[in-house]
Amino acid sequence: MEHVLSLSYGKDSLACLGAIEELGWPLDRIIHAEVWATDTIPADLPPMVEFKVKADAIIRERWGIQVEHIRAKKTYEQQFYTTYKKGSRPGAIYGWPILRGPWCNSMLKVGILDKNKGDRISYIGIAADEPGRFHSLTDKKKSPLVEAGWTEAECFKWCEDRGLLSPIYEGRARGGCWFCHNQGIQQLRLLRRDYPEYWALMLKWDKDSIRYFDAHGHTVHDFERRFRLEDDGLISPDDKVFRWSMLEEPLNFRMF
Repeated sequence: MEHVLSLSYGKDSLACLGAIEELGWPLDRIIHAEVWATDTIPADLPPMVEFKVKADAIIRERWGIQVEHIRAKKTYEQQFYTTYKKGSRPGAIYGWPILRGPWCNSMLKVGILDKNKGDRISYIGIAADEPGRFHSLTDKKKSPLVEAGWTEAECFKWCEDRGLLSPIYEGRARGGCWFCHNQGIQQLRLLRRDYPEYWALMLKWDKDSIRYFDAHGHTVHDFERRFRLEDDGLISPDDKVFRWSMLEEPLNFRMF
């Protein structure tokens, strides 16, 4: 039976390497599910892409294991434009995954990991001070961190001491996909500012989608309108009482 670490490159999953070593548990493989936005653009922002390369080299040198990067057959964009073959809207594209559940996670990440399960024991990064997640643990799915009693703070310190602390904890990149519909307003604002080519791609997808971008019924174009008003100084990005209806109000009311 294989013993496999599912790696996300977050502090907890990386710290599993130290806990596994401390416990003396076997480790045969390390697998990471890679998501791609398009055929040529990864789902991670450049700082995270660079970090993964660095982390893989450290892991290979220290533990002698090459991290396996697996991916789904389709990119996010390809699945986005896949059409329904049946149901209430046959012929319509999937579009943003806000409805019908997060197809992006099930089809591009979890699904590909499940297909590679086989006869194995999987190690996952649940810290000892996360009891709300313990229900996920089974005889075939174990957390070295829980067994070793490592807290999230200890995982952070372990990674920091070994040059394995992801840039998401240093404020240099967001965790997860740059096009995620669950990200906050500030993350979207920074994406538009720092990666305009990615933002332009999101606007293209948004134009073609039959679904809203987020759970509150907003489109990416709605965010674009808001950010343009901020650029023009008509509304403040720090406004704590922003109302989306302000986008429809006369210009003389858009002041801060």
